[in-house]
This record gives sequence, structure tokens and C-alpha cells, in this order.
Amino acid sequence: MMQERVLILDFGAQYTQLIARRVREARVYCEIHPPTRTLEWIREWGPSGIILSGGPNSVYGAAAPTADPALLDVAPVLGICYGMQLIAQLSGATVLRAGKREYGRAEVCVTEPDTLFAGFETGECLQAWMSHGDHVESPPPGFVVTARSSANPVTAFRHETRPIFGVQFHPEVAHTPRGSELIENFLFRICGLHPTWTPGSFVEREVERIRALAGDARVICGLSGGVDSSVAAALVHRAVGDRLTCIFVDTGLLRLNEREQVERTFRAHMGVDLITVDASGDFLGALAGVEDPEAKRKIIGHTFIDVFEATAATVGDNVRFLVQGTLYPDVIESFSPTGGASVTIKTHHNVGGLKSDMKFALIEPLRELFKDEVRNVGRELGLPEEMVGRHPFPGPGLAIRVLGDVTPEKLAVLRRADAIYLEEIRSAGLYDEIWQAFAVLLPIRSVGVMGDERTYENVLALRAVTSTDGMTADWYPFPYEVLGRISNRIMNEVDGINRVAYDVSSKPPATIEWE
Repeated sequence: MMQERVLILDFGAQYTQLIARRVREARVYCEIHPPTRTLEWIREWGPSGIILSGGPNSVYGAAAPTADPALLDVAPVLGICYGMQLIAQLSGATVLRAGKREYGRAEVCVTEPDTLFAGFETGECLQAWMSHGDHVESPPPGFVVTARSSANPVTAFRHETRPIFGVQFHPEVAHTPRGSELIENFLFRICGLHPTWTPGSFVEREVERIRALAGDARVICGLSGGVDSSVAAALVHRAVGDRLTCIFVDTGLLRLNEREQVERTFRAHMGVDLITVDASGDFLGALAGVEDPEAKRKIIGHTFIDVFEATAATVGDNVRFLVQGTLYPDVIESFSPTGGASVTIKTHHNVGGLKSDMKFALIEPLRELFKDEVRNVGRELGLPEEMVGRHPFPGPGLAIRVLGDVTPEKLAVLRRADAIYLEEIRSAGLYDEIWQAFAVLLPIRSVGVMGDERTYENVLALRAVTSTDGMTADWYPFPYEVLGRISNRIMNEVDGINRVAYDVSSKPPATIEWE
């Protein structure tokens, strides 16, 4: 039986990934593709439903992305904002610059309940998030209006006989509290889909695919200990068993006890063939005296590649595949919404970017998943929560959290302070509320007093942010008593630090990491 799936055509909206996340949360599989996909490609792909996203353009603009009108006959269609306006234009209606633009919260009132608005009554109003400067002047021939707002008499419409629907607002965002109901009505009532996209079904299907792809070949994986590489390794191990060899490179830039945790989980508990390479001397030697953050990243990346490839050459014969932890946002970001599909995947993942003459074919078992889905797959595979739920950790490790030159002494100070920070966050029950938390050792020394002695020691900055995808982030509002405990423990227990500061910058304008 063909897999049920929804095609999302991305016209450049900032919320397109949110549409996909809402569909996935309803346990229906979906993919985002550029609107330049041909009608033939779309038919062959075989969508069970099609969602047209919003976008920054005007449909009447000379260079505005568009679609073949026959697209509306391939499968049930839901147009959101720009997507609705495109449906209207393709169906013969006029889209105009609005006399009154709508941005932010608005009240939308249902004028004629239909399948999309199932569960709503005539005249019932809902809060919705608007973001548009154009509007549909009147519905196209064969369409009826189903909702309106004070500034827009055509806020939603549907075709009288065909499964084509449009809404001018954004049901995918949290500011439209009942938006998920509309998306689920489209998926289940209109498209007739079933909520079968689960971690268990994904694991079952992906294991079969990997087995067929790998055949009797051996597979290697660059294991970092992070969520993505750990889940990818566990998934491939379930598929090929002892034909998987994981290579864990100890760069000397890891967090406290990280090497031991990886070895315990993968070698002792899961029985994975794991090669651990202590290359800390190579990395620290190459980084000696280097202060520029981009230079650090390049040195670490090149050193990692050399160590990894040298180790991979010792694994044995018939090694044909390399596991890489590419996630779905990486795939999405590799194409332009209006510039056509791209086959280039970003190369900043677990193995740090491989050489162009790499002899291995890639296995990317997570390339269909968002981060939260990866975590759920990890739980399905039996990985410990301390690994599955851990915060993101950069590939260059602590080297970019020691500002300035990197030395073993500075790393030891930061490693201990960072461990206390995370320990206190967990103890307070706050770890899962935070997207990412870490300490940064600053190239600043300050005057302090410890006992009866004057000190002149390092300043440590603490960073903690909330986010959904890392693209934007806000600083986490710690209770003062928690910050106080963290600061006291670090200054009392870590030699070399006499001042602790907390970073209250959002992204943008700042980034999450300091370097």
C-alpha cells in the first residue's frame, strides 16, 4: 500500500516548517518542496493532500512563484495566506493590495461551517494570526466564503464541489489557538488520512530500507555522542547489527565524562562495535595559540577528517557506507523556495565535512525527521533519556566556548564549571524547559576577594535559551535562587573563577553560541 503523505509547497513563508511540524504532530507524514516542482513530478510523488504555504510575494507580481492550475486536481488542496491567494488567482479571481493590511492577532468569524471548520458554529469566532497586505476581492467562480474578519470579507473559502480550501490566516502558529483543529480537519476529514506516522512505524520502515540498501556491506558511523549521531547509529545498528562500526574521536574538547558515557551506552549496553580514538594531543597541538573562532573551526574540522579517515581505513574490507546524521531542516535549507530544488546537503554534520573524493556512499536515516522526532525515535530504540534528551552540543566542542586561545588548563576549568551548571539545572527540574544551556570561559580576568586574599581570576558567562528549532531563541528566565546556587557552587568549587555573569541576549541580534 502506498504511504499516505502530504506535499507542502513552500512559497517562501517564515512559517513553512511550522506547517510541517503541525502535520507531523498529527502523525501524518509530509515533506516540504519548492513550488518549482513540475506537475509530472508531483503526480508521480503521489500526495494524499497538498498544502500551499504563505509567502512574502504578491501573486500578481512579475516574478511571483506560481503553479500549474491542474495542481488543484491532483489531490485535496489547502492554501494558507499566499497559498489561498494563489488558488484564487488560478481559479479566476482578482487579488488586490489591501486597503487595510492585517498583521498580528485578528478575530475571524465563521460564516458558513464546512468540513474545514467542522466543530465550529455559524457566527462563531476564533483568534487567528494574520500576516498579509493583499486580499481576495471576491471568491472565484464556484467558490463560497466560509469565514471573514473585520478587515477582510474573504478570510476563508472553499470550492462548492471540489476539495479545495483556502484560509487567509495562519492556522499553523501558536497565535491561532484552534488552528490545529483546522489542519486536522483537512488531514482526516477532507483527505481521509490516518494517524499512522509514529516513531515505531518509522523505525520499522527505515530498518527495512537500510537493510536493502546496505546488503552485505560494512557500515561506519562517526559517533559524536550527540542526539543525532547517537540515534542514527542505534537505528543503523538495528538494521545491520555487527556490520556497523562506530568511530568515536576523543578530541580533548568534550564535556566532563562524555567519552565514558558514550562507551558505556554503545559498547556495554547496546553491543555496538565501537572504536575510540584518543586524538586529544593532535587537536590541542593544532589549536595551540589560535584565537580566531573561524580558524579554530577549520582546524578542528580538518583534524577530525584526517583522524576519522585514518581510523576508517583500519576497519576492514567491504566498508561501503558512512552514516551521517542529516536532519530534515538541513535538507529543507538546502534549496531556495523560488530557485528550484537542490541536491546539495549541508556538510556541517557529525563528521565535520568530508573530502570530495570520499569513497563511501551515505546512509542518512534521519533526513526525514525534525529534532523532536529524532528524540522520539531514540526513545523507541531504547536509548537512555540522558542521551536522547540532551541539549545540542557544537561539533567543535568546548573550543568555541573557551574564548581566545585553547589550553588544557582552560578546558579543565570550563569543563568542571559547565558540569556544575548542568547538574544544578537538572536538580532544579529545569533541564527539559531549556533548549540549550552551557558555560563560556571569557578572556577576561577580574578582581575578587576569597577569604582574606585578593584574587585576579577568570570570568565565566552562563547561557541558557528557549527555542523550538534554534533559528530564533530567547534567554531563559531562571529563578534568582537557582542562579545564586549555580554561581556560588562554581566560585566555591572551581579554582580559577571568581565572577559569574548571566547572558540575557536573544537571537537575533545575538547568536546562541558566543563564537
